[in-house]
Amino acid sequence: MSSATQQSLPTLDQRRASHAWGVVQRAKQSQDPKKFGGQAKKLPTRIMTAGLGHALAFLKAKGYAPGLLDALTDWMAERIPLRQGESADLLERIINGDSDFLRWATDEVLAYLVWLNRFADAEGLTQGEES
Repeated sequence: MSSATQQSLPTLDQRRASHAWGVVQRAKQSQDPKKFGGQAKKLPTRIMTAGLGHALAFLKAKGYAPGLLDALTDWMAERIPLRQGESADLLERIINGDSDFLRWATDEVLAYLVWLNRFADAEGLTQGEES
């Protein structure tokens, strides 16, 4: 088979982008899309300041943009497969995981949020923006 007829698989960055695009499109249909965009924009700073677990616990406790926490949980379950009997909930995975998982999850969530925030900005979902 020649290389011209072989299809290459999407890169990890393309997979992040595709997933994030779908999340933003669904967020546009939510009750408060600007709240979603605003919380997504703040999340990288929260992660860098307090850590991934604390940042996600804050979102969950405040009920801010529940779709954001769901999207991250979904992406991480796809990206880092679940072990048998392991909860899909990202917070539980962080609490019960080891330090290697936490470092990997933190890096992956931050990389994913780059795409999510680009698309949220492009679609006018940032909190202070007029649409």
